Amino acid sequence: MAHDAPSEADGSETAEFGAVAGRGARGGLLDFLNVAAVVVDAEGKVVLWSPQATDTFGYTAREALGQYAARLLLSDENRGRATELFAGVMATGRSWSGVFPVRRRDGSTRLVEFRNVRLLDDLGDVYALGIAVDRTTLHEVENRLALSEQLVSQAPVGFALLDTDLRYRLVNPALERINGLPAAEHLGRRPRDIHPYGGAEAVEEAMRRVLATGTPLVDQYVVSRTRAHPDDDHAWSVSYYRIVGPAGRVVGVASSVIDVTERHTVAAEAERARRRLALIADASARIGTTLGVVQTARELAEVAVPDLADVTAVDVLDDVLSCRTSPAHPEGPELFRALAVASAVPLDIAAAADPVGEVSAYGPDRLITRCVRTGEPVLVAHCDDQDLLRIARDPQAADRLARVGAHSYLAVPLIARNEVIGAFDLLRARNPAPFDADDVLLARELAGRAAIAIDNARWHQNVRTAAETLQRSLLPPASPQRPGLKIASLYRPALAANEVGGDWYDVIPLADDKTALVIGDVMGNGIDAAAAMGQLRTAARAYAALDLPPDEVLRHLDQLTQGLEHYIATCLYTTYDPRTEQCRIANAGHLPPVLTRAGRRPELLHPPTGAPLGVGGVDFDTTALSLHPGDQLLLYTDGLVETRGDPIDERLSLLLRILGAATPPHDATCARLVDTMRQPDDPDDVALLLVEACRGG
Repeated sequence: MAHDAPSEADGSETAEFGAVAGRGARGGLLDFLNVAAVVVDAEGKVVLWSPQATDTFGYTAREALGQYAARLLLSDENRGRATELFAGVMATGRSWSGVFPVRRRDGSTRLVEFRNVRLLDDLGDVYALGIAVDRTTLHEVENRLALSEQLVSQAPVGFALLDTDLRYRLVNPALERINGLPAAEHLGRRPRDIHPYGGAEAVEEAMRRVLATGTPLVDQYVVSRTRAHPDDDHAWSVSYYRIVGPAGRVVGVASSVIDVTERHTVAAEAERARRRLALIADASARIGTTLGVVQTARELAEVAVPDLADVTAVDVLDDVLSCRTSPAHPEGPELFRALAVASAVPLDIAAAADPVGEVSAYGPDRLITRCVRTGEPVLVAHCDDQDLLRIARDPQAADRLARVGAHSYLAVPLIARNEVIGAFDLLRARNPAPFDADDVLLARELAGRAAIAIDNARWHQNVRTAAETLQRSLLPPASPQRPGLKIASLYRPALAANEVGGDWYDVIPLADDKTALVIGDVMGNGIDAAAAMGQLRTAARAYAALDLPPDEVLRHLDQLTQGLEHYIATCLYTTYDPRTEQCRIANAGHLPPVLTRAGRRPELLHPPTGAPLGVGGVDFDTTALSLHPGDQLLLYTDGLVETRGDPIDERLSLLLRILGAATPPHDATCARLVDTMRQPDDPDDVALLLVEACRGG
């Protein structure tokens, strides 16, 4: 049976089929190129015409089919060359490709890229297939592909394309270098197979979200290690984008990776510097808020936790704390008193430190001893078991440190006025970073600030202790019992860390079983005030021995006080005669005494009040009153009733109420008065004398 060439009707059907197919999904590369297909028979007539040929040449299938292709599409000057090439393809079967200017239906000329091949059907008939693409469109695609390839292959940014199963399909050279693995070893594998140092699960989860939602993840920071950098952390900025192909089909996810380690390091250093400055500012505000040695040490220990260390301890040389000077023993131990411990980890690690308040002896092999003897920091960036034995108080404590993961240690000396007074110890367990040179500088800064405050506090404490010792030595050793009187007394130094004042009391035996009761307050504090108080107390005893009236005693004391430089003092001088039950009182600027009659409410007495001792030129008066058995008289200093914020009248009323509810013994009443009326931060000391008239001795 003979084979007929495709007819015009056949071509129409083919054209119709092409139009239907063209209504399908678009967006592929062939669609973008708009590749035209034309088939001609051995005579050069068009027998097949694709819809894309209509777009390229302008002729419809009905207009082109059956026409000689060369006459239809080529100008006269190009037709001869085309006929030659066509004959060669048909005769030899070799394909030909090249560019021909094509005449379109509208008369315009367009350069078209051709590829021609010979076709043979089952009957032996020969045809020629021409594939044509607009030259301008083809060059645009070629340029884009070349640019994309160069960008991907030469860019310093790592690029990869992964399919919907998150398997690598494309990896550029930059990503090969970043991951330390050739592209061929990426292909077909997932990120979890490529990255052995952790974090791949989070990367894959992020990619799945991008695939599911289509929302890109841009500039996400990842800090990790790769095969190319197995020993160092690097910072990467990673971005993920969903890639969609023709007809909206999801092809996979593209990733870009940029090494931002330098930027990350700079930002981390800036943040670290900011936190260090904040820590120093915090330390400036918190350290040295009081003149207490222990409180200052506690402030230093707590300010460094947890930003600088997980556990801190402050230990001061015991000789320094007590202001003693001991001969140097280079081979012997040093005695340390633990002042503070602070911890941000479980108590088990804090228990490895010396208990606060205890004194421990550490030999020259211990790191803290080396620190105070050299006056230089001791840094152990990575602690082993032997290091922990030289840090902890004993082997059991070293085991505790090892169990909780203590791995880095730093000790810096506490130096004040060129003298090493102790050491500041720091440990890290939770914080994975070892101590470094920057940490040493920060710890030294904190220790330097605290050392001055501790040194000031320890000198103040020793001066205060000396003043208190002097003052107590000048007071009566116990409440003496005198004929006709029951006597209770109490002295309390200031509760706050201020210096001891000049409060005093005295009970002086006089002739004929009489008794002088004295209470006073030298304005000022410290050893000088205590010494001035001692002089006044001694002088009062001397004048009392002369059996002078109370006003005369105060006049002599006033003259004496005028010679004590800038000191002035208040004083209440009272004598009691049990035979006459008479009490004589003179007042030099002191608070009024309280009288409690048997069975009656307490009341304030208001004897004439002269100026304080040391003012001079003011007369004093003596007032007499009866003091019968059961009557009580309270003498006190202003530290009992004066506060910063309360009116003195309210405080005196409170004093009367407490006395009205008091019951024996009188020593307990004195203690109750002080404990009830004083505040924790009262800056003044207080002295009390409570006497009750009684019959007999």
